[in-house]
Amino acid sequence: GGKKFDMRLYALTTSFQPLVIYFYRSGFARFSSTRYSNADVTNTFVHLTNVAIQKGSDTYNEQTGGKWDLRNLKLHMISRVGKKATDKLFMEMQNIVVRSLQSVQKIMINDKHCFELYGYDIMYDDQLKPWLIEVNASPSLTANTPEDYDLKFKMLNDVMDIIDLEQRTTGRERRIGGFDL
Repeated sequence: GGKKFDMRLYALTTSFQPLVIYFYRSGFARFSSTRYSNADVTNTFVHLTNVAIQKGSDTYNEQTGGKWDLRNLKLHMISRVGKKATDKLFMEMQNIVVRSLQSVQKIMINDKHCFELYGYDIMYDDQLKPWLIEVNASPSLTANTPEDYDLKFKMLNDVMDIIDLEQRTTGRERRIGGFDL
């Protein structure tokens, strides 16, 4: 408790005209290794959750990698603020993804042979309002725990199923692997 965290969500776009977005159901929360405090704003171990930074902390947890599965976070939130408030927050986070892609839709090159996986870093405030921190095109898929490796391996396998190089899908699927259209 008391540690700053953000959430990493994944979205796959296969087209910008029309806009086609697949949301990955899994993801994770990244925690700082030090309890939150405004006393020292220069302490990166308090204020930044990136694993590359947190690994340098004496209190970094190598077993968890400073991460918590998004499902576990959601269950924790349901127990603290209720299902309705939690569902609303997660819907608002999906809306952030949609709006961000809509904002660049007209300037993106649309090639039917291209796709992009995005990593969205989002945090929320004490009123459960989500805030977009950044969008990573081609996010790092380096894994620092077995659970992290499993999540990313499955996600990449599902990406391959969506882009369908072997032409096994009908094009009408609303759910493929861990992704929802």
